[in-house]
Amino acid sequence: MFHWRRRDRSQAVTVQTASRSWGAGLPQGAGERELYRALRQNVPIIDASLYKLRRLLGDFHVTCRDSRAQEGLEEFLDTVQVNGAGAGAGEFLGIYFEELLTYGTAVGEMVLRGGKIGALYNAGLDQLDLEEDGPLGVKVWVREQGGRRECPFPKLLLVSALNPEAGKPWGTSVLRGLPFVSGVLLQIYETLGVNWQRLGNVKFAVTCKPDGFGGTPAGERAQQVAREWKKAMDSREPCDFIAVGDVSIRAIGADNQILDSQVPVRQMLEQIVAKLGVPPFLLGLSWSSTERMSSQQADMLTSELDAYRRVLTPVVRKICDTWLALEGYEPGCQVEWEEITMQDEVDHANARYLTARARKLEQELEAEKGE
Repeated sequence: MFHWRRRDRSQAVTVQTASRSWGAGLPQGAGERELYRALRQNVPIIDASLYKLRRLLGDFHVTCRDSRAQEGLEEFLDTVQVNGAGAGAGEFLGIYFEELLTYGTAVGEMVLRGGKIGALYNAGLDQLDLEEDGPLGVKVWVREQGGRRECPFPKLLLVSALNPEAGKPWGTSVLRGLPFVSGVLLQIYETLGVNWQRLGNVKFAVTCKPDGFGGTPAGERAQQVAREWKKAMDSREPCDFIAVGDVSIRAIGADNQILDSQVPVRQMLEQIVAKLGVPPFLLGLSWSSTERMSSQQADMLTSELDAYRRVLTPVVRKICDTWLALEGYEPGCQVEWEEITMQDEVDHANARYLTARARKLEQELEAEKGE
């Protein structure tokens, strides 16, 4: 007889370490998002860095399990409508990635038409609220005039979070920590503008001593000098100023020197560049750096982009799996990203060549020892 041992099967019904009081943390508010938008508008290097990261993200190729669906899937990714005037999954992913960098959270939607994906839509975070739906879920609410409503088809939504805090569904913007540094930088630039306005546009002090003017009142004599001086300064042609008596002219502020801003400005820019992870030479900053240092910075940028690609890969995979399922094919695809630059491909080819050469030399040495 066979004695069957009854196994104790325990099924997890919830996350043990998660609190039951959902919504305890505060999500990113409209004020914080407006602050990040203001940073991009007022600090050109921040805006340029985010655009550089978007352009350097590169393109991707998708390979599905069913070879019959491959051609249709590629055509869909190239021609699908994006928002009101865009086309192609690359356009959607670029906007999605830019929102992810700026606000730490990005939301998109697959719009159905006739039972198939007809368009991809980038949702604005100003009209949405994200709430925790248990420890492993997130709810998306749409704010309307009369209140708010929950999105009824969450499977058609695409939600990503960049560097989220533990237990929170929303992410962290790469611009966090830059408002103070950017404020100091803008203050330096504003002070420079004011100083150049004061010292660059030279102002003169005309002093006239009224002694010995033959009884002419001092006020009248001063007005005559002022009129002649203004006439000489307003003239576009070379003009002489002639005055009678003891008249002295002195430039106001000509002896003052504007503070050197190169060091503090560079310190602020170094903090911004370090936070965004873009090499300085890609932003037009001519800081002294060796060729090896530039190569190391490029390698670090490659690592950053690979990390961003890992965040975006599930989004692409979900779009493709949904399209395959709605078209009647078996879901399942592989997302492969292109090399970031041609220089990377050359480096990889050289590395493979050196590895193969070293392996060949080892085999020759082992053959000689065997003889």
